[in-house]
Amino acid sequence: MIDASAKPLAGKRIVVTRAPDQAGELIRTLEHMGAEIIALPSVAFESPADSKPLDRALAELRTFDWVLFTSQNAVRFVSLRLEQAGIPPVVRQVAVVGPATEEAAKLQGFHVNYVATNHTAHSLAKELRDSLAGRRVFLPQSDRAGDQLAIALREGGAKVTDVIAYRTVAPEAPDQEVLDRIRAAEIDVTIFASPSAFHNLYSSLGAGELVKLAEHVQFAAIGPTTAKAMREAGVRVHIEAEEASAVGLADAIAKYYRERPGHARQP
Repeated sequence: MIDASAKPLAGKRIVVTRAPDQAGELIRTLEHMGAEIIALPSVAFESPADSKPLDRALAELRTFDWVLFTSQNAVRFVSLRLEQAGIPPVVRQVAVVGPATEEAAKLQGFHVNYVATNHTAHSLAKELRDSLAGRRVFLPQSDRAGDQLAIALREGGAKVTDVIAYRTVAPEAPDQEVLDRIRAAEIDVTIFASPSAFHNLYSSLGAGELVKLAEHVQFAAIGPTTAKAMREAGVRVHIEAEEASAVGLADAIAKYYRERPGHARQP
């Protein structure tokens, strides 16, 4: 890990597009490394339009053999609904996608039995494939998650109950001043911590504009899923974290500049 005390990001202006309630650790880490943070939340989260499927699953929470959390938001919205219903977070076994989700789950009272080695939903399913065969699995996800993970688990023999635990939405009014600074390439790095954050900013700036900005601004992805979404849109990924976490992303950005001493914004 890069020594943050050396301030490897001193003088760097970094746009954080993560939702405010999730950006705290990332912002603190980057600021400790000397970066100037510019907040531009390009993603927000809300409860499902219809919570009945989630409520039915939570009423049977104790009967599931496994609960799989693939994001901090899944933990947050499941916990909120449990609290509202007066149901304790007691389950047989819990698996999570990575350390940040593990920490969120523990803070909400869940005992975590397994953390994915590679910190992706695909890896989580692959690593637990044999353990989940014939087991009842509760899979709360975003409305944008798709059914690939549930299909993969079922193909391995798991009995999956997949429900929408929360919705991923775009903020109503992005900060135009920050958008203008991005357009003018007055910043060094723009961080994307999810495909949704990337797609929402892509829409705000207009089709193709991020492709042009990649010539002057460094784009950083928190992991392979986000990086894939960016590349599929034709946008260059300059920095990709080896570990999909706030610290891993900050370290990847610091490493990028450490290997390019004197690297500065282009006019």
